[in-house]
Amino acid sequence: MTRTPEEICHALLDAARVAGAESADAIAIEGTSLSVEVRAGALEHAERSEGTDLGLRVLMGGRQAVVSSSDARDETLRAMAERAVAMAREAPEDPHAGLAEATDLAQDWDLAALELADPGPEPEAGALRDAALEAEAAALAVDGVTQVSDAAATYGRHAVHMAASNGFSGGYARTGRSVSCVAISGEGTGMERDYDGDSRTWAEDLRSPTEVGRTAGERAVAMQGARRPKTGSYPVLFDERISSSLVGHLLAAVNGASVARGSSWLKDAMGEQVLPAALSLVEDPHRPRVSGSRPFDAEGLPTRSRTIVENGVLTGWTLDLSSARKLGLSSTGNAARSVSGPPSPSNWNLALSQGDKSREELLRDMGTGLLVTSMIGSTINPNTGDYSRGASGFWVENGEIAYPVNECTIAGNLRDMLLRMIPANDARTYLSRVVPSILIEGMALAGN
Repeated sequence: MTRTPEEICHALLDAARVAGAESADAIAIEGTSLSVEVRAGALEHAERSEGTDLGLRVLMGGRQAVVSSSDARDETLRAMAERAVAMAREAPEDPHAGLAEATDLAQDWDLAALELADPGPEPEAGALRDAALEAEAAALAVDGVTQVSDAAATYGRHAVHMAASNGFSGGYARTGRSVSCVAISGEGTGMERDYDGDSRTWAEDLRSPTEVGRTAGERAVAMQGARRPKTGSYPVLFDERISSSLVGHLLAAVNGASVARGSSWLKDAMGEQVLPAALSLVEDPHRPRVSGSRPFDAEGLPTRSRTIVENGVLTGWTLDLSSARKLGLSSTGNAARSVSGPPSPSNWNLALSQGDKSREELLRDMGTGLLVTSMIGSTINPNTGDYSRGASGFWVENGEIAYPVNECTIAGNLRDMLLRMIPANDARTYLSRVVPSILIEGMALAGN
C-alpha cells in the first residue's frame, strides 16, 4: 500500500531509533511534474515524472550523516537507517550539529493563508502543448523573428513533509505553472536571441502565452545589429529582469555559513551601512501565492518576516541552527535542505525598497552609459567582493537608447557598487525577489 510522505517520515524515524540513532530527522517529497516543448509548430518533447524522494539524517552526539533514496519499502528504510548510523559513527565531530529544542519548534501555521497550492486539476499534456504553441506562434508573428529555438510549458505539484525525533512533524503541498519562449532574430553571424517567461503558483495568475511569446520576439528583434560599446567608466542601469542578481550577491555575503567560515566580504559589516540610507531589504516568507513562502523551515522552526538591511544598515545574518551556534547567535528560521544533505541557510521572499523614478527617468538622468538586460558568466571574489560579469543590452546617449550592444564586461567592487545604488519603481511585486531596475554610476566597462 502506498504511504503518504508523513507516514514515510515517521517510518524512517522509527527505523533510525531501532538502528541506534540518538536523534534524527527525515524529509519526504512526493512530486509530479509535466513538461512540454514545441518547435516549428509541432511537439518536440514531452516528459512526465512521478516519484517520492526521501532523506534521513541521524545524529550520534556531535556526529551526523545523511542518506537518501527514492524507494520507500520497509527493507529500504531499515537499510537506510543502519547505513546512516554506521556513517555517523565514522563522521568527524561537529559540536554545532543538532536538532532544534522542542520549545522552539513551529506549533501552529495557517497553510490556507499562504495559498501554496493551486486547488485546480492537473492540466492535460495537450493543454500545455497548446500554451507552448501559442507562445511560439506569437513570437514568430513579430516582424524580424526568424525562428523560435524553444517554447515550453510546465506544471509541477509537490508534497513535502518533515519530521524529527524532537517531536516536530509538518508538511505542505506546492504547485507551479510556467510558460517560456526563446526567440531568434536575424540569420548567420547576425543572429540575436532573447527570451521571456513566467512562472506562478496558481495557473490563473500566469501571463498569457501570447504575451510571453510576443515579448520574447520583440526583445530578440531589438538586439539586431548589436555591437561592442566603448571602454571606459560609465553609469550602468541594471534592468529589472536581472537586477535581483545584485541583491543575490548581497544575500550570499550575509549567509551565516559563509560568515562563519570567514569567507564573506561582509563578514565584519554587522551594524554598518551597506546600502544607501533610503533603502531597506525585507524578507517575508508569508506572502500568498509566492514560490518562496513557507510556514516553517527545514529544521521545524517558524519562519518570520525580518529586515535584513534597514535604512541602509545591515542588521543580521541569514542563519540555520548550525551557523547560528558557530556565531553564538540564534537561528533566523532560514534552514533549507534537500533529501541528500543537511540543512543550510537560505533566504525566502525578498523585497528591496523601490525608488520614486521610472526606468525611463533613470535612463534620462544617466546621460551616457549602458542599460544591461542580460548577463553571462560571473567572477565574484567572495572575500573581497570584486565583481566582473559579461553583459549585453543597450547603449544610452543623451538619456535615450541609441543601439544594442553585446560582448562587453562590467566590473566593480560590490561593497562600493551597492552603496551607490539608485532604484527605479518598476519591480514586479508578484516575484519572490521584488527588485526594481537599479542604476549604479561609475562602473568599469570593457568593450572596444
